Amino acid sequence: MSDTAALIRRYYDAFNAGDAEGMIACLAPDVAHHVNEGGIRTGTDAFRAFCAHMARCYAEELTDIVVMVAPDGTRAAAEFTVNGRYLATDEGLPQARGQTYVLPAGGFFSISGGRITRIVTYYNLADWLRQVGA
Repeated sequence: MSDTAALIRRYYDAFNAGDAEGMIACLAPDVAHHVNEGGIRTGTDAFRAFCAHMARCYAEELTDIVVMVAPDGTRAAAEFTVNGRYLATDEGLPQARGQTYVLPAGGFFSISGGRITRIVTYYNLADWLRQVGA
């Protein structure tokens, strides 16, 4: 397994363990985090705040993770399934009542110096809304 593939696996292993600091250890200090249907958060402090918000509103586990890496190791992509439960109402979204959901999703990464410098996450928001009963 390449160093880049191992880095992406560590990132997702930390995600599944609920270990935000483990995820942050994989990131460059000035990481650009592009959130699905949202803005760009820059830096590990913004990423840490995002993780705290997500942990409050959602319980998620990623399964069926497939990591793909560019030959030079500077870019990677992952495809996976998000298995989640909506715990607390997120601003601008339907009321949370413990609804469960299963979504195909993906992530795209830029890598430099053995750290993730850019994360772009995609999933189908309309599908999620349908599953939580919006």
